[in-house]
Formats: sequence, structure tokens, C-alpha cells
Amino acid sequence: MAGGGELQVVSTVRRSSYGYEDLIACGRGELFGPGNAQLPLPPMLMFDRIVEISEEGGEHGKGLVRAELDVKSDLWFFACHFKGDPVMPGCLGLDALWQMVGFFLGWLGSPGQGRALGLGELKFSGQVLPSVKTVVYGVDFKRIMRSKLVLGVADGWLAADGNVIYRAKDLKVGLFRAGEPAPQGA
Repeated sequence: MAGGGELQVVSTVRRSSYGYEDLIACGRGELFGPGNAQLPLPPMLMFDRIVEISEEGGEHGKGLVRAELDVKSDLWFFACHFKGDPVMPGCLGLDALWQMVGFFLGWLGSPGQGRALGLGELKFSGQVLPSVKTVVYGVDFKRIMRSKLVLGVADGWLAADGNVIYRAKDLKVGLFRAGEPAPQGA
């Protein structure tokens, strides 16, 4: 916080899309500044590019993010999940949605490091197999709260080659400044 207890906003140039090298820079802490929202680095970075990000639009009219992953049969998780029956772990698709919510909060200029805080509901109706060519992820924001805690709440989905197979409601990500503990049981 700034000296007067006000929420400090990080200065950043906002673009409407980001390539792989931009995402890696975000993972190194270079996109939104030190101590602010970072994506994980590979192999935990779960998308190759953000193709659209906007403070307007989306299902609830409060902003959206769309990202893509090029699926290749040699992706790290196919070798171990499961031997002879390769499938992308569902938790990795879910983590991608949380990653996108955190990225959006940093993109808005809000300070702090992102942490997933939970979700309301999750439904799987298919699998990401090595035969899939492209995964498209979407998050549509329902609410952004900016007080002592910055909190994003969004609904999300994952489509494998155009078929929506994951739906998540009320994804929650908070931004925390160094030294502030994340709430327990959030």
C-alpha cells in the first residue's frame, strides 16, 4: 500500500494479446514489475499465448481472457498420466484458468502476487488427449474487488478442438503483497 493506506496501482502497458515470450517474461516477473502477478514458468505454464484480453465484454460484461495451448504428444504430462493411457490431468486445465484470472488482475495494474483461492463448481465432460490439436481456454469475469485484498471472480471453460469439456464457476484468485498471508480456508 502507498503511505496513506491507498491501493497502489502498478503502471503497465496493456495490450489486447500476448505471445509466448511475453508470458515467459511474466513468469520471470518482468511484465508487471517485481513482486506483482507472475505466471508460472514451464512446465507449469499451461498456455502458449493469450489471444484476447479485455476489461469489457465476456458473459457478464466485466472482462474476459482467451488463451490457447498447442497440444503436442510429447507434452510432459502425457508420459506420466497415465502410462499407456495418456490424458492431460484435469487439475492442469483448472490451473490454467486460475493462471488467466491472476494474469488479468496484474494486467489491470493491481499490485501483489497471485494465489488461487478456490472455485464454486467444476464439471468435466471430456478429456484432453494427445490427439487433440488445440485447447482454448476462456475466463469471463463476474467481479473484481479492490480493497486491502484484490480479488477476481470469474467463470471459465476449456474447449478441446472446439468442444467445451470443462466448465468452472466462481474461480477465485487474490493478489497479496509480500508479508501478507493468504487467507486460510478461502
